[in-house]
Amino acid sequence: MQSTRVCCRGAGSWLLAAWLLFAGVGRAGAELGGDVASVAADRAEMQGTSRIVRMSDGYARHEYAAKSGDVIREYVSTEGTVFAVAWQGPTIPDLRRLLGSYYPEFARAAEAASERHRGPLTIQKPDLVVQSGGHMRAYSGWAYVPGLLPDGVRAGEIR
Repeated sequence: MQSTRVCCRGAGSWLLAAWLLFAGVGRAGAELGGDVASVAADRAEMQGTSRIVRMSDGYARHEYAAKSGDVIREYVSTEGTVFAVAWQGPTIPDLRRLLGSYYPEFARAAEAASERHRGPLTIQKPDLVVQSGGHMRAYSGWAYVPGLLPDGVRAGEIR
């Protein structure tokens, strides 16, 4: 049996979780678990600044800053797989696009959490980890697939 840990604390989490479920502001971010080809499309779509940082553990962090102030970071393994995504800015990005095939699992967990808890949303499942929170005009979060983390990469490096 698969274990799932979902946690939300503080005021207004039901609203945050509900908003996360329907967040579709803009289209930013490569698909979690997708390939590096989607990253190039994101670069063109963001119409802001972009940079690629080669990390010492052999993966690359693709970072995009939109004119709106939103920043999306996509973590790509040497094999070309997007193993993590992170976001920060005045809006929540399109999580359907960012989480890709992992979105339905996220949506179910976020909906269940919104009925029971309040505050920042944390979903910790064997095949998906998501943390998201913030308030109006200051949102941030990250998601990764534990099984896709490259050797030597710690989850704490995803921000």
